[in-house]
Amino acid sequence: MSTTIDELTVDYEEDGKLVVKQLDKAVLSKGAWTTILFRYKQWEEKLADYGPDKYVVKRYKKMNGEYRAQSKFNISSADQAQKIVDTLQGWLQEQA
Repeated sequence: MSTTIDELTVDYEEDGKLVVKQLDKAVLSKGAWTTILFRYKQWEEKLADYGPDKYVVKRYKKMNGEYRAQSKFNISSADQAQKIVDTLQGWLQEQA
């Protein structure tokens, strides 16, 4: 378990191989509930390499001094990520 936000990662090893490699992260909110957007790549055996960039938004709850994952939303493609960005930008422009 992680005790600080800096320690939270999506890196994942299996049989000594890094199968999920974190590329970056952005902390969207901090506190008892923390939200982080991660950018990562996943190892693809058929390619013998990492696949395209992927994204996940994860929510953590701090309990007894440790962050525990509570929920996540996987962004399935660059196209879906762009649609989310475009939609949010449109909504924000409407509010201005």
